[in-house]
Parts: sequence; C-alpha cells; structure tokens
Amino acid sequence: MPELPEVETVRRMLAPVVTGRRLLGLEHDDPARYAAAEAAVGRRVRALRRRGKYLIFALTGGLELVVHLGMSGSLRLDEGTHTRARLEFEGVPVFFNDPRRFGKLRAVPAGDYRALPTLARMGPEPLTRGFTARAFAARLARTARPLKPALLSQEPVAGLGNIYADEALWKARLHPARPANALAPDEVRRLHRAVRAVLRRAVDRGGSTLGDGAYTRPDGEPGYFQIEHAVYGRAGEACPRCGRTIERLVLGGRSTHVCPRCQRR
Repeated sequence: MPELPEVETVRRMLAPVVTGRRLLGLEHDDPARYAAAEAAVGRRVRALRRRGKYLIFALTGGLELVVHLGMSGSLRLDEGTHTRARLEFEGVPVFFNDPRRFGKLRAVPAGDYRALPTLARMGPEPLTRGFTARAFAARLARTARPLKPALLSQEPVAGLGNIYADEALWKARLHPARPANALAPDEVRRLHRAVRAVLRRAVDRGGSTLGDGAYTRPDGEPGYFQIEHAVYGRAGEACPRCGRTIERLVLGGRSTHVCPRCQRR
C-alpha cells in the first residue's frame, strides 16, 4: 500500500500540474468506488494537500476531493492497462490506475471526514513541528497494543504503513511486539527520531517501488528507497547493522521483519 513517502511524492509532482485548474469531468468504471467523487466536477483546485496516506484536493465552493490509493493505486499523467477513472482537468487529464481495485475517490465538505473514520481520527503529521516526542509518548501511552499494530492504526502518528513501521522500529532498535504503553522515555525518543529520519529519507528517494511495481510516480518512474530497506522484505538476509539473519513474523495479521539481535523483545 502506498504510504506517506509515496503519497507525498505524488502530491509534490501533481500539485503544480492541477492547482488552479478546474475539474471538467470524471469518467470511471465503478460507481461504488468513484461516484461519490462526481460532486467535485466543475470545481477549481485551490491546493493539493496530503494527510497521512490520503491526497486531498481542496476545491472551490467548500468541497474536498479525497483520494485513497488503496493497495495498488496510482495517479498518473498517462493512461494505463488498469485505469479505473479519468479526471479531466483543464488541459490536463489525470488517470487513476488501480490493478487491485481497493482505491477510492470521494467528495466531502471541507474537513468533514465522518465517512472516512481513519482520516477523522488520524494522529499528527510526522514531518511537522506538531509531531513532538512528548505528544507521541502521550498517544502511545493510551494503548497496550503491540507497537507495530499501534503505529499502523494511524492514531499515534499519521502515514506509517507496513514498510516504514518495520524500518523505523529497526532503526530505533525496538521489537514490534512490545506493548506501546510500556516504552521508556528514551525508547520513545529513539522511535520518534527514527520515524522522522526514515520518512524524510524515503520522501527524498521518491518512496518505495516493490517487485510487483504497483506504485509509480505520476510520470511512470519508480521510487528508489527500496534499495535502502534495512529489514522490510529481507527475511533470511543479514542485518546491515549486526549481521544476524533477519526474521519474518506475523503480527496483527501483517508480515513483519525484525533483527532478533538488534530488536530484542
């Protein structure tokens, strides 16, 4: 699933293309997933923002077009084999490609996310000043869930998914099954620094494009952070820090990658 670095890469590339342009039309092949976006037609794009893993087109008339890329979605400037929707902006078509059909588009009154509960309860943005170690500690202290599922809930911090939770926990030397509310203050600070460092580097590298090639940038090019993954997808390989064999386990129904030496439980 595209996570914060991938969605931020898309936002940075599309913002100068669509900002100021009117959405003239929306063609799609799945009313259940895209018809809720039709109210956006005729509105002009005031800005393109990101919240966690969501893209938000701020429109004139007090509406927002919220895009969730799902498991395999991408917004492209060229049509593809798996194009599910075409957004016709003035002079520029944008294509929503989604091989696995989990993505969604929805127009909502600005700031009204009652139909999008994950977005409504989302924690702070990790690359902003509002994401402080103190606030992060307070949010983690609210739950005894294992660390990784707690991070994936989007409530302690926005935008982390399977890839970057694994990478941040490895960088912070924390086992993903540790109870979130059992971290010492120094451990919270380490995780806070690791989340920011991993996400910043991944954004700089254009996100991660995995073997199935599901995520690409709007220009069709891949991201390159997968080259730098320390643990994600590297079960059976040597830990780049200590040399111990990386292990794969299932936690909260999700594949999880850990170094048993660096991340002792």
